[in-house]
Amino acid sequence: MKNQISNKTKGVIYILLSAVCFTGMNTFVRLAGDVPTFQKVFFRNFVAMFFALFALIKAGESIKPAKGCLRYHILRSVIGLAGVFGNFYAIDKIELSDASMLNKMSPFFALIFSALFIKEKVKPKQAIAIAVAFIGSLFIIKPTFGNENLIASMAGFIGGMCAGAAYTCVRKLGIMGENGKLIVFIFSAFSSLVTAPYLIFDYHPMTLWQWAALLMAGLCAAGGQFSITAAYTHAPSREISVYDYSQVVFAAIVGFFAFGDIPDLWSFVGYFVICAMAVWMFLYNNRNALHKKA
Repeated sequence: MKNQISNKTKGVIYILLSAVCFTGMNTFVRLAGDVPTFQKVFFRNFVAMFFALFALIKAGESIKPAKGCLRYHILRSVIGLAGVFGNFYAIDKIELSDASMLNKMSPFFALIFSALFIKEKVKPKQAIAIAVAFIGSLFIIKPTFGNENLIASMAGFIGGMCAGAAYTCVRKLGIMGENGKLIVFIFSAFSSLVTAPYLIFDYHPMTLWQWAALLMAGLCAAGGQFSITAAYTHAPSREISVYDYSQVVFAAIVGFFAFGDIPDLWSFVGYFVICAMAVWMFLYNNRNALHKKA
């Protein structure tokens, strides 16, 4: 029992650490200023790629995918890269907390995609939570022609959807026994290769501060990826996933003090709705797990 409590505590600490790291990544991406999104995405993944490679070499592990895993690595990388583009574009255009919350729609989309492609059943209460969370996202997106940031908000929402699909691929890879560090490395390497040609043919010169900001964004991204992988290694999703929403709180604090961001009332309504559904799912999953043990 003590070990289980210890593992859960470690999982919570790691997931809170990942929330801090991803908030740092988003903050430094925005602080980099008017650097093109392609360039930001390259640096974000290039730094993470070296961290993942170092971790694999240090552990003496192979960089060869397990049998049958390559196609899921490619799918995860393509979809995950699209998610990063959507998230980064939103970060540059809308409040940091809005962009973070739209990205946190990913667990709900992961449920949908897991049901479609891994054949994991979505129960009625889970379906209700997904529908209500989607309604909550509309309060943040504000899908009217009067919203001058509608495209950026939609990009953030699509980024969250792609992240959910990418997490489904990661889950499939995990079921197949693939190495978590290798998943991070292949995604980072793929993203770097795809965005490198843009950097070569249309590089935008950067100031020393922009270089530093993007390198820090890459470091934070690596820290976030490894922390969240460690979190789910120590404890199941149903026990710790709700703590991932702490990133929205961190983003709101940093956004206010660093950029003067003040989300409007409708955004706060959206935050409340989505977080409420996340807490409900957390409690529902834990209750089901206890019933199964009984």
